[in-house]
Amino acid sequence: PFIVVNCGAIPENLIESELFGHVRGAFTGAVATRPGKFQLADNGTLFLDEIADLPLAMQVKLLRVIQEQSVRPVGSSKEESVNVRFLSATHRDLGKLVRSGDFREDLYYRINVIELHVPALRERSDDILQLADHILERLSGSKNRLDESARSALLCYAFPGNVRELQNVIEHVAVLAEPDQI
Repeated sequence: PFIVVNCGAIPENLIESELFGHVRGAFTGAVATRPGKFQLADNGTLFLDEIADLPLAMQVKLLRVIQEQSVRPVGSSKEESVNVRFLSATHRDLGKLVRSGDFREDLYYRINVIELHVPALRERSDDILQLADHILERLSGSKNRLDESARSALLCYAFPGNVRELQNVIEHVAVLAEPDQI
């Protein structure tokens, strides 16, 4: 299995239950036992997107799971073994967060086994037109094409919102465009 968790999108009071699961009666509203993302990713991969958004208290618990390869669901007294490959991503500089005390150094060294830096879209302008064509093809099939002025405009823009902003721009113009050409 490949399980994705957006760490920044889960409210702080629910993240432990979401990641580790819970047993029936562990808290108000826990009417049934529910596996967490770690259990769901057993023998697979757990992708922790925006890992820098995890609260410090949860970082300690995550470190323990990585080291011990077991989880304890909320409200349970039993550990459950898990065999999970971890991937993580963030748009923030974890090294700076470690130095400022906002991210645990020990967790940083555990997850930073292989680091892949993906440059911002403005640093790889060769990709802009290929991505734009791909997004447009996915949205409208072969109905719309970007003319030279549109292509030039895309290349001149810095895209601070990266690929998501490019996608939004292409979706916007595809909706408003006349058939065949943008």
